[in-house]
Amino acid sequence: MTNEPPTTPRASLDVHGFDRTVDGVTNLDHWSSVASTTLKNEGISDGRLDVIFVEVDEMATLNQTHMGHSGPTDVLAFPLDGPQDPSPRHLGDVVVCPAIAAAQAPDHCGSEDAELTLLIVHGVLHVLGHDHAEPEQTTVMRRREMVHLAGFGFEHPEPV
Repeated sequence: MTNEPPTTPRASLDVHGFDRTVDGVTNLDHWSSVASTTLKNEGISDGRLDVIFVEVDEMATLNQTHMGHSGPTDVLAFPLDGPQDPSPRHLGDVVVCPAIAAAQAPDHCGSEDAELTLLIVHGVLHVLGHDHAEPEQTTVMRRREMVHLAGFGFEHPEPV
């Protein structure tokens, strides 16, 4: 028998990327890193988050099933365990449609990389409880997006 105090499990942040697209998402580790960095910069040091890339038809189904909206969207977030839940916890899933991102990038963020970065940051912020249903919420969320995008070398297409 020892007199040493019990060890506390170390906090761990695990972000996993999944590609369910036909053409394949390049640099899946990079996109997982964008989500991980966003979480860390928001003060999250433990938990799991999944970033899932899907085709247009799957995104349309998810959008209809979970949001009640017709047609595909660019990103959906599914928060699961909240900050008050004990570790280990699954923070949630961020689902991104690269085809929608590519189509809207030229008129929105300017490049596909910037667009995907914004969508992942946006989804992570939703998982963490941010919203944009009210003008005040939109302002707060957009400011957080701007901070994160600047850290990745991009400007937000819609300044506050």
